[in-house]
Amino acid sequence: MALKDKVLETLEENRGRSVSGNKIAVSLGMTRSAVWKAVKQLREEGYTITAVTNRGYCLTSDNDILNEPSIISFLETNALGRKMDIFKTVDSTNSFAKSLAQLGAVHGHCVISEQQTEGRGRQGKKFHSPNNQGVYISVIVRPKLSVEYALTITSCAAVAVAEAIEKVSGLQCGIKWVNDIYVGGKKLCGILTEAAIDVEQGGLEYAVIGIGVNVSNTVFPKELEGIATSIRAETGSSVSRSQLAAEILNCLEKRLDNITSQDFMEEYRKRSILIGKTIVVTQGDNSRTVECTGIDSFGKLLVKNEKGEEEALSGGTVRFPNEKIS
Repeated sequence: MALKDKVLETLEENRGRSVSGNKIAVSLGMTRSAVWKAVKQLREEGYTITAVTNRGYCLTSDNDILNEPSIISFLETNALGRKMDIFKTVDSTNSFAKSLAQLGAVHGHCVISEQQTEGRGRQGKKFHSPNNQGVYISVIVRPKLSVEYALTITSCAAVAVAEAIEKVSGLQCGIKWVNDIYVGGKKLCGILTEAAIDVEQGGLEYAVIGIGVNVSNTVFPKELEGIATSIRAETGSSVSRSQLAAEILNCLEKRLDNITSQDFMEEYRKRSILIGKTIVVTQGDNSRTVECTGIDSFGKLLVKNEKGEEEALSGGTVRFPNEKIS
């Protein structure tokens, strides 16, 4: 760990309180000059650190830069997030995490970034990921699951993320099959799961769960106006992004540890914004209007087609008849 990261860790542990430069220096085995240089570097990175004579340095409570010490202070997991890489910017947290997974990264290793230049959603759609305004996190998981259960990972993650957002923000979240979190009829969060199958064992080798939450966005690109929202837009205030990132990992680990029980499916159905509604399903170049009747135990969308026949859909996209297409 770099010296500035050690200093940041100390300041995070005392967030909102002053710590003398001498105390930091002694506890970390460095000079007061080195502490000053570390504080200078942190300020250049955007941290607000005050300095008062005879009192020391203070990391103000309104700092909201994602960093490991801050996230760890809220973390309650055994594995998820215990190994993490945090970036100022990355093309895609999922792409980076997949490369790590292919090199043998451990279960729970996560990649977090303040910004994504090529954030991805399902079917190649771009995910808007502006700097310092969201939580963009990808988690590598290696649960011992058959291919059948592996298909439920996204549904399980959607419930966990909804629970985390609700706990931190107080908002009530809905889930739009299969991977979007909605609030007030607008998209707040997207989830993209990419997996590798172990052909010889017939099960899951690893999965990368990518999660993007709009936290403090107040302006969206024209194509997302009226479609996307954020925690700040819905509540009038923001939340700690470090706390939200940690709570997502906390909830996700609890849900994944019990994924084969499928207890999460009842919560998924309760939050569904589609059940009982008329929707448009698009698969490839074919779109048709159907009625959503439910979601089965493996996360497939149950619909009644124009002939009155029930179908179970495992792929495609859905929207409401008058919904704007992003």
